[in-house]
Amino acid sequence: MLLLLFGIVILHLAALALLLVSTIVSAWAVGETTSTDLWTNCSTTNGGYHCVPSFSGEWMQAVQGLMVLSVVFCGISLFLFFCQLFTLRKGGCFYFTGVFQIIASLLVMTAAIVYTLMSPDWVAEDQDFGFAYFLAWGAFPLALFSGLLYLILRKKE
Repeated sequence: MLLLLFGIVILHLAALALLLVSTIVSAWAVGETTSTDLWTNCSTTNGGYHCVPSFSGEWMQAVQGLMVLSVVFCGISLFLFFCQLFTLRKGGCFYFTGVFQIIASLLVMTAAIVYTLMSPDWVAEDQDFGFAYFLAWGAFPLALFSGLLYLILRKKE
């Protein structure tokens, strides 16, 4: 049982790390001389590195908000897990933890879908999706799987 709990916590921490990195790192769209994230657009021109605030359209604000909310819900889920681990009675399920983790996975999935659908109008032709975009997509199944594991997990002594 201890090994199972340790594995679930590692899975949860991996999903949280992917969410944090994908939200912060400037690599949602990358090109030869540019990199773009949810917050800034950076470019290299004439040997200098110049960053400006990101496009502030409604859909980008939705992606920003959804990604931040997914990090918050994933963090709350981890906190709830440790609270329930010490206060839950024997045989109880980690329902709150699982629900919050599943909500986090659905939020990151929604953010990635919105970015995918709206980016062709905004991302330049010479740019491709960066690794932070793929980390966000990778965080979705990890968070969903760990949330489902929390729902079926029962506390044992």
